[in-house]
Amino acid sequence: MDAVFARKALIERGWANNVRLELRAGRIVSLVEDAGPEQGDVEAGVLIPGLCNAHSHAFQRALAGRTEKRSPAGRDNFWTWRERMYALAGSLDADALAAIARQAYVEMLLSGYTSVAEFHYLHRPAGTERADESMFDALRNAAADSGIRMTYVPVLYERAGFDDPQPQGHQAQFALDSSTFLDHCARVREQQSETLRCGIGVHSLRAVTGDSLREVAAAAAASGLPMHLHIAEQQREVDQCLAHYGRRPVRWLLENFDVDAHWCLVHATHMDAEETNALADSQAVVCLCPSTEANLGDGLFPLHAFLSAGGRIAIGSDSHISINPFEELRWLEYGQRLASQSRNVASLEEAHVGRELFQRASGGGLQACGIDSDGIAIGAPADLVALHDDDPMLAGHGEESLLDALVFSGYRLPVDRVMVHGEWCVVDGEHVARDDTRQAYTATLRRIGVAG
Repeated sequence: MDAVFARKALIERGWANNVRLELRAGRIVSLVEDAGPEQGDVEAGVLIPGLCNAHSHAFQRALAGRTEKRSPAGRDNFWTWRERMYALAGSLDADALAAIARQAYVEMLLSGYTSVAEFHYLHRPAGTERADESMFDALRNAAADSGIRMTYVPVLYERAGFDDPQPQGHQAQFALDSSTFLDHCARVREQQSETLRCGIGVHSLRAVTGDSLREVAAAAAASGLPMHLHIAEQQREVDQCLAHYGRRPVRWLLENFDVDAHWCLVHATHMDAEETNALADSQAVVCLCPSTEANLGDGLFPLHAFLSAGGRIAIGSDSHISINPFEELRWLEYGQRLASQSRNVASLEEAHVGRELFQRASGGGLQACGIDSDGIAIGAPADLVALHDDDPMLAGHGEESLLDALVFSGYRLPVDRVMVHGEWCVVDGEHVARDDTRQAYTATLRRIGVAG
């Protein structure tokens, strides 16, 4: 039996001192406070639960920093960025996807994410005419090799837009009919394990028909799977949805589907007050991706109104221009401060905004990923992040402000070790497979010809 001793740990009831955990089969089987270390224990300064990265497009890690050149027309937005993303997607085979995903997952673990919801629509390898299982295999193997816990979320993508039934150009690599898609989902569910879970979803309202969305939502409900989709990310999408359905996207979804706590709506940036309150009432989680949303010029989510109405949030690194959960939380709050010209916007329940953001992201991420956990508690998965308690970032911080320091100090994270399902993936601040991962990633970018 393995054991971990922490001088301070964030357990289910709050901070506790001198906590000793015993682990078996990837779970916490004993938790004792005011204990002492025993021979063979791994010792930690500060122990916190790992966070869930609730929205990932792993392949887009290869695009980071490569879309920041102004176009000749000088009118750059999400839609012009999307063409660059499509070009990258069109160059990927399964080997390339595996190498890029493993690099992204290693970086997630190094920053304190211990699980990821992989929102996947690259169903065809480059150069092939039909879908197969190789792209899923690439993601599954990348997750296993890195050690991260993965919720695989295959998503249906069947049309170019609300009034454009045929996928265009590189979109053909994403497109499946609903029957083929659901068959794939059924096969994947048979391969679930302690560290591989499944969700299901659709890309967006614009990318599927209403009938197909009903079919996928019914499959999610029947199997108890998390149901994910992008929604209301861009004003142009809102305008198109109004023209097509006569309703704003979130309003149309809530009027036509039984949206509940099994749903994860990604972005939901552009909502009116009625949509905001109704979505909060549904108990669905909204996954916010502040670094990507800022990079793409999406807009700002109505955070204070949503949280005030009882809404639930998770965070995701999405396009992976940044992989750092604490930076995502920092910029989630900073965007709201800039818009409202005030401070500590998200502190509705806790006096300390860092602690509130962490707790909300932790609970919402577990919900979005379909993970049954109470954090650091008996019976919970042993997904742990150990921090150096003598690091300058944490120096002088007590229990009340320690999470504030993690969120609002923009320095190198004091991550010492990271454990997933009882296995140490990060030791002494380095991933156990970092060098091999880096070399494979670099070689892959050369092979597929990725350039700025």
